[in-house]
Amino acid sequence: MVSIERHTHSFIIKIWLEEEPREEHEGVWRGQITEVNTRERRYLHELSDIITYIKPYLEEWGVRA
Repeated sequence: MVSIERHTHSFIIKIWLEEEPREEHEGVWRGQITEVNTRERRYLHELSDIITYIKPYLEEWGVRA
């Protein structure tokens, strides 16, 4: 039987609104993502950075992201 833990990565993602939306812009979101096993932490400047961070983990499993 294959251990599910071998094919699992856990992340903690925290996001917050740093600047409120106004007429001239949409607001500014920031965040951080932590890989639970290694405790590696990255700060996010855009919400799309979540995908950028997780993509290598998926590619390691052969997933096209």
